[in-house]
Amino acid sequence: MTRSCVGMLTCVAVGDVCNKGKNFVVAVGAEGWFHLFDLTPPAGPGKADSVSQHESLCFEEQKPCFTQHIPANTKVILISDIDGDGRCELVVGYTDRVVRAFRWEESSAESSDPGSGQLVLLKKWLLEGQVDSLSVNPGPEGLPELMVSQPGCGYAILLCSWTQQDFPGDGSGEEAASTPGSDGPSRDVILHLTTGRIHNKNVSTHLIGSISRGSKEESSKRGLFALCTLDGKRQTINSLIRAREA
Repeated sequence: MTRSCVGMLTCVAVGDVCNKGKNFVVAVGAEGWFHLFDLTPPAGPGKADSVSQHESLCFEEQKPCFTQHIPANTKVILISDIDGDGRCELVVGYTDRVVRAFRWEESSAESSDPGSGQLVLLKKWLLEGQVDSLSVNPGPEGLPELMVSQPGCGYAILLCSWTQQDFPGDGSGEEAASTPGSDGPSRDVILHLTTGRIHNKNVSTHLIGSISRGSKEESSKRGLFALCTLDGKRQTINSLIRAREA
């Protein structure tokens, strides 16, 4: 299956980014072009028709059903419910230590066309170090926490404290300019350094959250996540224990 996009791709993800009860393929390029693909075959009268439509999708070149420009220099993306409202958001990490959260907003409540809406910026965070991975993990109260990795086996929790005035009017994600290091995009960032025994404080770190152990119900309450560095260090942390030690 082939899909056409504009420019060099840096991130690909699958998820219900439009909150329509089905998965979409999302591809974002280095130049900031967001491409949305809907691979659902058109409804047919019979099973044989649906099979042939699926086969045609596999051999035809797929065009994006929606394209939008967001800030450039994307590095990592995540599709997940990050604020506990039951709707998925798109989280994008950038090469300039910035993380942005977007939500898909429909232009019309009755429209079922996936290209009838657009991404709207929710919030921007500025981190101290490079962002290598994004993840969501259950917090001490069971609500999702948005986590980003930081160099030297560190991580940060990004608070989703947006309000209505945080939404820009055009939805392009080109918010008003902020001075680097100012309190604007840097607020609502809680930085954690896991250990003082790391020899290289600048080593790249990767993070994965929502680690399952036991039944699904138990795992959703445990809040286990893991950190690993490119020099071979690994650490597993329970967010409940972290909260008691804080």
